[in-house]
Amino acid sequence: MKYNRILLKLSGESLQGEQKYGLSTEVLHSYAEQIREAVRSGVQIAVVIGGGNIFRGLQGARRGFDRVKGDQMGMLATIINSLALQSALEDNGVKARVLTSIRMEPIGEYYSKARALEYLEAGYVVIIGGGTSNPYFSTDSASALRGIEVEADAMFKGTRVDGIYTADPEKDPSAEKFDEITFDEVYRRNLKVMDLTAFTLCRENGLPIIVFDMDTPGNLARVLAGEKIGTVVKL
Repeated sequence: MKYNRILLKLSGESLQGEQKYGLSTEVLHSYAEQIREAVRSGVQIAVVIGGGNIFRGLQGARRGFDRVKGDQMGMLATIINSLALQSALEDNGVKARVLTSIRMEPIGEYYSKARALEYLEAGYVVIIGGGTSNPYFSTDSASALRGIEVEADAMFKGTRVDGIYTADPEKDPSAEKFDEITFDEVYRRNLKVMDLTAFTLCRENGLPIIVFDMDTPGNLARVLAGEKIGTVVKL
């Protein structure tokens, strides 16, 4: 399949690299280089990043934080990550804009579908921070929502694993990887691809999900070229 526009979901936790917390310059630049090559090939890219390397609302709630406040702190963490990726992209000669789901000028422009499409069509990478702006929704849900809104051809979920398996490959050496799987089979097998809200949004709106290992340099270009190195979830 030829992809004209994708929504790239990046894991906040992956941004910490070998560290236990925060941002790894090496990972940021590896991601920026991969995105640069994809943009040069003519693909429009919108990005949503998690905030787990800085603060995760659900973990905060378990430690006694009010859940709503915890989720809001997590939203701010995603904006810090968005600014870091924008900086890395610009260092690599890529035009990038941060749009935020919470009003936060001059840190980023307030998100709207029209503004996002305008930038995408002008050749910018659009990084959408702040989640959905609502508590109780994950950045997976934000990715699904934004992917549908900007009319992406697919959601590319870049993680530290190379696809979806029948079981956790780290715990079960006999686990087998899927090249392709349907949304219904993921439900049936109770596989943890992403949270159910996000997953259902993708299914109901026909947005395919491609799960792949973003931490191996060059993988984004390989997936875009049609190499079967991840797992495709489709109707």
